[in-house]
Amino acid sequence: MLLRGSGQHAGQTYDDRFAIDAKTDSGVPHARVLLDFAEACSALSADLADRREAVRNTLGEAALVDAAATIAIFQAVVKIADATGIPLEDAKAEISAAFRADLDLDAFVAE
Repeated sequence: MLLRGSGQHAGQTYDDRFAIDAKTDSGVPHARVLLDFAEACSALSADLADRREAVRNTLGEAALVDAAATIAIFQAVVKIADATGIPLEDAKAEISAAFRADLDLDAFVAE
């Protein structure tokens, strides 16, 4: 949702489906290398060092730091929200309904 809003602000169009379908062209420059890094971080996969180096080589040291920080904060926020049982606010549910339907995210609702 934030990527969509950022894109509108910058006059860019992004395809959110990339998050669940890697064959989709997201419109984000170097999206594949960034997503590979994010996935490796989340799974602590054996190729994490290689994926980290791919970000560094493709985008530079500053972008690697930004990507790592973004991954870290998303991991923390999601875990805190899940652990405390914070429900999605009505306003956010309303404005994210189309986005969640496009990605079939409601199939992942925990009970």
